[in-house]
Amino acid sequence: MTTTRRRGGLLRHHDFRRLWLADGFSQFGDRVSFVAVPLLAATTLHASAFEVSLLRTVQTAAYLMLGLQVGAWCDRLRCRPVLLTADLGQAAVFASVPIAAMFGVLSLAQLYVVVAIAGVLSVFFTVAHQTYLPRLVPPDDLTEGNARLQANLSVAAVSAPTASGFLLQYLGGPAALGVDALSFLWSAGWLSRIRTREPKPERPERVPMRREIAEGIAYIARRPDLRAFAGSYAQTSLFQAPQLALGTLFLLREIHLSPGAIGLVGTIGLTGALTGAATARRLGDRFGNGRMLWVSGLLFGLGTALAPLTQPGWLIALYPLGGFLNAYSITVMSVLMVSHTQASTPPELRGRVTATMRFLVFGIAPIGAAITGVLGETLGLRTTLWIGAAGILLAALWLWPVRRDDLRMP
Repeated sequence: MTTTRRRGGLLRHHDFRRLWLADGFSQFGDRVSFVAVPLLAATTLHASAFEVSLLRTVQTAAYLMLGLQVGAWCDRLRCRPVLLTADLGQAAVFASVPIAAMFGVLSLAQLYVVVAIAGVLSVFFTVAHQTYLPRLVPPDDLTEGNARLQANLSVAAVSAPTASGFLLQYLGGPAALGVDALSFLWSAGWLSRIRTREPKPERPERVPMRREIAEGIAYIARRPDLRAFAGSYAQTSLFQAPQLALGTLFLLREIHLSPGAIGLVGTIGLTGALTGAATARRLGDRFGNGRMLWVSGLLFGLGTALAPLTQPGWLIALYPLGGFLNAYSITVMSVLMVSHTQASTPPELRGRVTATMRFLVFGIAPIGAAITGVLGETLGLRTTLWIGAAGILLAALWLWPVRRDDLRMP
């Protein structure tokens, strides 16, 4: 494994820099589609609240069906080919949207198929990505590596909403997804330039898939710190669904913003992600990782509660303020949780532990999105957002047991 030069940080590590650039473009593509797909469905294809929520359900259903299996596969495979295949596949499926629009045959059914396939590929990319990093950099650099990769997500989260909103407003939703396809191609190009040889993981014996999956789950169940993370992930994912699935529709139909303005509001709020990525490690070192996780969980709940308080006029400022708190707290929690999990998990279990954690985030997401669609149609958008905010605030209780723990790496 290449040794990182401490003075220059991980960006002096040539192959990490290529992974970092690839991840940045891939994250940008993900965030473009996150905003553009529901806007395209609501404006061009005239989808209802339930149909928009169903898009989120379909997109994340792959985690429910495949999330645990993919973790076991990634423990057996080299991860870079998996990442390349996932990027190229997502480029192809998102490119089909502007092509269909050119011929006048784009439909909501095609959009469901596109997000379903992209969702499957995203499962492979996400699990392989987090499994690959510890194979590429030394253990002491994992926190810095995760912070830099989280910063990519932050930059994408800040820049993509505005870009996709104005692309959709002036060029149309299909053009936004065309840009999305190009970003995945660019990501694949950087991945192909990584030169560090990744050894194929050795398996001493072939065991049933169910047993391999059970080993990953059992490892989490034995660890109080990982159990707290798992509970927080699961409850947060379930109750974050209203804002993820209906936030864009809420701003469009209740607050009466244009697509461009919606993108701008999202960008202002998500600047918190940049702040979180820049400060997570220092705050954890100064105050303790456990304490920062607990405080971040509370901030997440409070930020989510500002969304349903938003009204036309000056109170529209509450939405980006809440977005700032959400993005900041999610980023800090992600950097600290993922770094600790990677460093404290044996190499032969990392893929399965990562997949189990991601399963608790994204496997529950389609259930939350389906429930959100029903609640949005029956109770209204604002009430549904309030239910989500209450659930996220209570999810912070999962992190109470680790608040006094500095979560030092074993």
